[in-house]
Amino acid sequence: MSSLLKQAWAEVVSPILKRPNRVQVAALCYRGSGDDKEVLLVTSRGTGRWILPKGWPMDGKNAAEAAREEAWEEAGVIEGQLDRAPIGEYSYDKTLDTGGVARCSAAVFPLKVEKLSADFPEADERTRKWVSPEEAADMVDEKGLRQLLRDF
Repeated sequence: MSSLLKQAWAEVVSPILKRPNRVQVAALCYRGSGDDKEVLLVTSRGTGRWILPKGWPMDGKNAAEAAREEAWEEAGVIEGQLDRAPIGEYSYDKTLDTGGVARCSAAVFPLKVEKLSADFPEADERTRKWVSPEEAADMVDEKGLRQLLRDF
């Protein structure tokens, strides 16, 4: 391929083929403070990997409220103090129901948990576990999420 063609590909064609990341919201559910702080991880339904409760934005809810709803549906959080400002975001590849893969960016909203329920919409599909932020960082696969958890 000529250098002119390579340059045209890099400057014109390649950016057209790249799709922007899809946006998701995630709840960083936690309890305690200082050395006693713990975060709540749940397993994903598809792979059993440890993740934060997360999902797509929702009509009628801002991003933080959607993250709170995901915390209820996936982890059973029924009461807590939600921070309306995200502490960061991380990117990952999500396998879609169609079998395709979408690059996603999840905005992470801290949620200090005050009360959990054993009966929540996805209770039969997920396992939840309280761990230290450092242990959580070792349990998740996403590099950006690992760093967020360590900084938390």
